[in-house]
Amino acid sequence: MRWEGQTLTAEQPDVIPGLGQLGGLARMSGLVRSVRTPEFDGVTFHEVIAKSALNRVGSSPNLPFTWTINPYRGCTHACVYCFARSTHRYLELDAGRDFDTQVIVKTNIVDVLRRELAKPSWRREPVALGTNTDPYQRAEGRYQLMPGIIEALSDSGTPFSILTKGTLLRRDLPLLADAARAVPVELAISIAILDDELQETLEPGTPTASARLATVTAAREAGMGVAVFMMPVLPFLTDSREHLDAALARIKAAGATSVSYTALHLRPGVKEWFARWLNTHRPDLVPRYRALYGDGAYAPASYRKALAARIKPLIAAHGLARAELQPGTGGPAVRSRLEARDENGEWARRRGAPAAADAGKAGGVEAAPGVSAAALTSAGDAEPTAATLF
Repeated sequence: MRWEGQTLTAEQPDVIPGLGQLGGLARMSGLVRSVRTPEFDGVTFHEVIAKSALNRVGSSPNLPFTWTINPYRGCTHACVYCFARSTHRYLELDAGRDFDTQVIVKTNIVDVLRRELAKPSWRREPVALGTNTDPYQRAEGRYQLMPGIIEALSDSGTPFSILTKGTLLRRDLPLLADAARAVPVELAISIAILDDELQETLEPGTPTASARLATVTAAREAGMGVAVFMMPVLPFLTDSREHLDAALARIKAAGATSVSYTALHLRPGVKEWFARWLNTHRPDLVPRYRALYGDGAYAPASYRKALAARIKPLIAAHGLARAELQPGTGGPAVRSRLEARDENGEWARRRGAPAAADAGKAGGVEAAPGVSAAALTSAGDAEPTAATLF
């Protein structure tokens, strides 16, 4: 890619959101330069020198990992429903258009990670990638941070997991297969929507579902187990028995070893953006979403239970249920590092879980429920304002 000569200075607040005199990016320690390139039309990459690579997210029996790594903040996948959108507000960027087009790149993350993993205090606790923004989004093709991260974790004896929608994972399959011989490695591909037309409007920057299914197959052929995350299941859009059954059949045919799911939840910042999409593309569903979510972030327990009753038998019928017994012991299986689910397939929430702001700073794990009545429509590309109820 032609990146030379594309540098933008921090003195162009009309060009780069957040870079004004009081902007969060302008004040952010370690900002080196901001870059645009024709291959990423409308996207600005803000290259920073990170002080740390590992983010501690606390320890709890309900959390399958203690640490996360996020080489990027913001994501060109541009998924309308992405739960991590609100984390951009810490940089005084909005959770809508800015999240999709203003991407922070921690260019020195591999060197910092190696130093942190070499500390005598490092206990080789499980590390998760992909809990906040995708480590295999398109920018990874340019910056190539993941090979060094994988090698650093493997060399230090640290188990890790990766969750991604990016087919660029295939580039690193030989490296991941080598790492899996040294430490536990878990892979998961996120495939929430298998309707191509719907996927193009809700996930405009992602590879197609077919391309992601081909990545599942490639990973299996490389000797890796691969889970598929059907997350989120969208009420009245992707939750019918017919849609779920057809999706699971394709996922099984691709070679996935298991499937996990959650119902859509809408945090502050995300709810407004999703509501705008709903008004534009499916205004007929607005009353049903208003009834389902109201002023909350989560669908009611009655919906989640109904979804579980519908999808769990299908997952089992397609042979995609995660094993319940520990091989050779008959005891409960150890929960996967990519798993933290209750009996309805929802993220297990723990007492004292961080509020949304703290969760975003920690790496984007589960936030506490509760969101005010959100906006539906707004002109332009800025984040919608809280003007109208769902």
